[in-house]
Amino acid sequence: MRHGKKINHLGRKTAHRKSMLANMSCSLIEHKRINTTVAKAKALKQFVEPLITKAKDDSTHNRRLVFARLRQKEAVTELFGDVATKIADRPGGYTRIIKLGNRLGDNADMAMIELVDYNEIYNSDRKPKKKTTRRSRKGGAAKPVSTTVENTSTEEE
Repeated sequence: MRHGKKINHLGRKTAHRKSMLANMSCSLIEHKRINTTVAKAKALKQFVEPLITKAKDDSTHNRRLVFARLRQKEAVTELFGDVATKIADRPGGYTRIIKLGNRLGDNADMAMIELVDYNEIYNSDRKPKKKTTRRSRKGGAAKPVSTTVENTSTEEE
C-alpha cells in the first residue's frame, strides 16, 4: 500500500530521479523556462521552489545546502545572484506551469515551466507596487487628506 507517499516517482529509481530533477533545475535557472511533461514540471516545481527560497538569504550555509541538491557551481551562482535579486520581495510561487498540449510522438501532456519574474509578456503592463501600511483603528483614524484646490484666480483680480 502507498498510504501517505506523496512523491511522484516518475518511473525512475531514486538516484536517477534526483539527478534528473537537479539537471532540470539547473536548466530552468539558466534558461528561465523549459519545456517538459506535466508530471515532470510538477515534480520540478516541488524540487526547485524551496531552493529559490533558500537563495533569498545569501549565506554560506544556504549556498552549501543548495549546492548539495543542484550539483553545479554555475547554477548556484546564477541562483544566488541574478535570480535572488529579482524574487527578493515575492513571498512564494516563483514558478509557473503552462500546459502546451500533447507531444506528437507519444501523445504525452506537455507543459512549459518558467520563472514568474522573467516573463516579459505577463509583466510588461504591471508597475511595481508601492509598499502599503495597514493602520489599526485603535491608534486613531488617519486624517483624511483634503483634496480641495483653492481658487487663486480671485486673488489675482
